[in-house]
Amino acid sequence: MGKRKGNLADLAPSKKEKKGLGQYILGFFLLLYTMFCALPVLLVFIAAFSDETTILQQGFSFFPKKLSLDGVNSVLRYGKQLLTSYGVTIFITVFGTAFGLLVMSMFAYSISRRDFRLAKFLSIYLLIPMLFSGGQLSGYVIFTSYYHLKDSLLLLILPLCVSTMNVIILRTYIANSIPNELMEAAKIDGAGEYRTFFQITLPLLKPSLAAVGFMMATAFWNDWQNALLYITTDSKKPLQLLLVNIQKSIEFLLNNANVPASARAAMGGNIPQYSSTMATVLVVIGPIMVAYPFFQKYFIKGLTVGSVKG
Repeated sequence: MGKRKGNLADLAPSKKEKKGLGQYILGFFLLLYTMFCALPVLLVFIAAFSDETTILQQGFSFFPKKLSLDGVNSVLRYGKQLLTSYGVTIFITVFGTAFGLLVMSMFAYSISRRDFRLAKFLSIYLLIPMLFSGGQLSGYVIFTSYYHLKDSLLLLILPLCVSTMNVIILRTYIANSIPNELMEAAKIDGAGEYRTFFQITLPLLKPSLAAVGFMMATAFWNDWQNALLYITTDSKKPLQLLLVNIQKSIEFLLNNANVPASARAAMGGNIPQYSSTMATVLVVIGPIMVAYPFFQKYFIKGLTVGSVKG
């Protein structure tokens, strides 16, 4: 028996060493993969501060011969309108994400309850928009002619509030990760459905809400098509639509020979097409890159914990 224990003790460290070596190898490849993913973002950042002439001669490079702020200045030249559009986009993202999470979590809670008679019907009803769609033209007619929401911020919020896949993620998390005994105990204590949802289910949904909320916030932040269709007032233009208009203005100035010299002088004489494009991308993705590390832990946990039943 003593020899067996000694042999087992001798074998244990080698297993740990092998496991540690595998972790180092895996970590090396993950680091290498991360570097490859980060290189395009780094190139965008460098190109935004590169001289336009250098880009035309040398191409996009990680080591440009000359740096310049012309591309950034061409975007920042819009000044007040840029700040207004930032404010509109932040409002749409924050309010739309919060409102959408509330609606979808309540929907997911309802269809996750086994004793709810309409759970099966609402689950099927939820899948219908995922399979069939009336199209963009019919949606435009309904929103503008019947709902009279033309040039309204509601059209930038409501269409993206509810997503079938997000409701399924929340419903799966509730069904698999929140013990049904908690809800039954609350029911025995006299708690109604609203109290059970807001005081028991909603606090336990935080990891899944963070994951879904980050995806929703990204969708709200990057949405420009709805704004292009429905928004006409400058004070209601989100950031994405403004940046699209900036790019169109630069392309128009570059491709139209009849543009007066005063218009070109307003852009600083030399119009930086490529560096301004990269500066535009930098303005768009900057806040998302800053926010992502704070949500990463909940993002991964929310997607994995609710998908596997323990």
